[in-house]
Amino acid sequence: MNHLTLAAGLMLSATNALAETPALTVYAPDYFGSEWGPGPAIETAFEAECACDLQFVTGDLMPRIMLEGARIKADVVIGLNTDVTKQARETGLFAPHGQDTSALTMPIEWTDEIFMPFNWGYSGFVYDNTKITNPPSSFDALVNSDEDWKIVIQDPRSSFSGLALLLWVKSVYGDDAQLAWEKLAPKILTVTAGWSEAYGMFTDGEADMVFSYTTSPAYHIMAEEDLTKSAAIFEEGHYLTAELVGKIAGTDQPELADQFMSFILTDGFQMIIPEGNWSYPAKLDFEKLPETFQTLPTPPKALLYSEEEAAALRDPAVEEWLSALGR
Repeated sequence: MNHLTLAAGLMLSATNALAETPALTVYAPDYFGSEWGPGPAIETAFEAECACDLQFVTGDLMPRIMLEGARIKADVVIGLNTDVTKQARETGLFAPHGQDTSALTMPIEWTDEIFMPFNWGYSGFVYDNTKITNPPSSFDALVNSDEDWKIVIQDPRSSFSGLALLLWVKSVYGDDAQLAWEKLAPKILTVTAGWSEAYGMFTDGEADMVFSYTTSPAYHIMAEEDLTKSAAIFEEGHYLTAELVGKIAGTDQPELADQFMSFILTDGFQMIIPEGNWSYPAKLDFEKLPETFQTLPTPPKALLYSEEEAAALRDPAVEEWLSALGR
């Protein structure tokens, strides 16, 4: 065999090997696949088990799902939010996840057979404890305070976190939600389209407080050795947000999709979440959490609307918010 024949044979073998490697396409939010998100570590860990090519396709999930419809190219969708599952469910694109969720380590019971949580967190206001030494201990204390705090929040029409804040206020105040927003409005420095912009303003020192998650200080403590960021814990309880994963019914890789769904509930996936997504894993024993997570203050109560309630409340709550803030 001459060198050209040998080279051609090696190239053909490599091409065939690549062609035989099954690919799993997972739609995910932009942050998920970034170098600072959990995606790269999850990809490495899963590919070590599956002998496959895990491919994250990132972007805005619901617009993409609605646009593609039955032509969807994903096998799995990860990163959906509890407050939009009704819309996602009604597409008819998702199949039962088939996983046992009875041992989840969440403060609520999970019974959804279509969408499965992979992490969760409490919404909360994060503040600079060098500027605020007496933080509010309740929502009432925040909205009625005479302090001239500068707070940054997110728009509920474009941001999952902004929507969570809207529903949190609604769950605490009910029919008086608009009045609560009117009282809070003078303290709101600005409303951003998304979480990243708002949090960036806070860390740049432009605001005293930002709407985020009670686990956000863990990043500053663990990654930056910065102890100046804290979460205010409110006695009324905090709105819980879970991020979810769903399997596409029409996937052409059903066995691989099922393997990935099972992998999500293993320690191999779950232990990536605290420092990969700075939130609580959906299924991980407390003692396996990083020490910083074990010492974070936790709210006394988890607040959460069902997807039907969240869908029904969203539009009128947005109107109340717009009216109160004069937008």
